[in-house]
Amino acid sequence: MDRAYAEPLNVRAVAAVAYLSEAHFIRTFRATFGETPHHYLQRRRVERSMFLLRETDRSVTDICLDVGFMSLGTFSRTFREIVGETPSDYRASNGPVMAPNCIWMAATRPRAGSRAAMRSSSFGEADAPAAP
Repeated sequence: MDRAYAEPLNVRAVAAVAYLSEAHFIRTFRATFGETPHHYLQRRRVERSMFLLRETDRSVTDICLDVGFMSLGTFSRTFREIVGETPSDYRASNGPVMAPNCIWMAATRPRAGSRAAMRSSSFGEADAPAAP
């Protein structure tokens, strides 16, 4: 999935490679990585788009299609859910990176739990868990 992030996700095919049923693969993947295969792939696509937005002057639409999204609306919504701002706002506030890419990726990687924390209305501001 990391290598072919721009391709459509076929969970059945990935599960078959692991010799698991589709449902068992999804449960096992979620237990292991803390998110479903679909959410993992969406996050990887957004991570790649963050790099392209910082390092290139390509249009947001071109980047959206290059990383595997079929719709600019879906890309923008997913990007905002994961990163906390629109792709255009992200580009405006983040220029090219001077540090090695591996260091920058570690520092800017979206937190998997932040989306769930943002959606959760069961916590008051004082009760919300601290960001990692």
